[in-house]
Amino acid sequence: MKGMLHRITKSFLIISSVSFLLSLYPALSFAGQFKVVRVYDGDTVKATGHDITIKVRLVGIDAPEVSHRKREPGQSYGQRSKKYLTELVLNKTVDVKGYGLGPYNRILGVITLNGKNINLEMIKAGLAEVYRGLAPKKFDLDPYWKAEREARQAKEGMWVLGDRYISPRDWRRMNRRGEGSR
Repeated sequence: MKGMLHRITKSFLIISSVSFLLSLYPALSFAGQFKVVRVYDGDTVKATGHDITIKVRLVGIDAPEVSHRKREPGQSYGQRSKKYLTELVLNKTVDVKGYGLGPYNRILGVITLNGKNINLEMIKAGLAEVYRGLAPKKFDLDPYWKAEREARQAKEGMWVLGDRYISPRDWRRMNRRGEGSR
């Protein structure tokens, strides 16, 4: 119990410190190498490095939702998206470039592996769309929009659904049950 309390306190202090620094310097970003130790879904991972553990929300993309409850279906292509991201980064050392903190105290980041932008790879594979909300300052969405157009035209991944495709944002809205998402 004492060890768990220490880890929670340490994580809280790290997140609070990062949040405070980012509030002072909105344009501040960070970069570093981290080992991905868990993939939550097609756009969120947990990584360790530099004596800390971080949650990274892949900035610029929105992947189909997976169910986090037993016996409840997730969104079409949610599991495929998670599996693909897992194959790309799990247990690998990646570079994370952060663009600030997002909801749920996750670092908004671009993950690269061997020079390849993993966020962009998810869109190219048709397993994520461009995030439809506000992008962080100095974050260029143009390559993401181009990749999405190409994936749609080629009917890659989820784009094979055509008119039956529902964006993750709309799916979350339709499946909200009063509790916080993620």
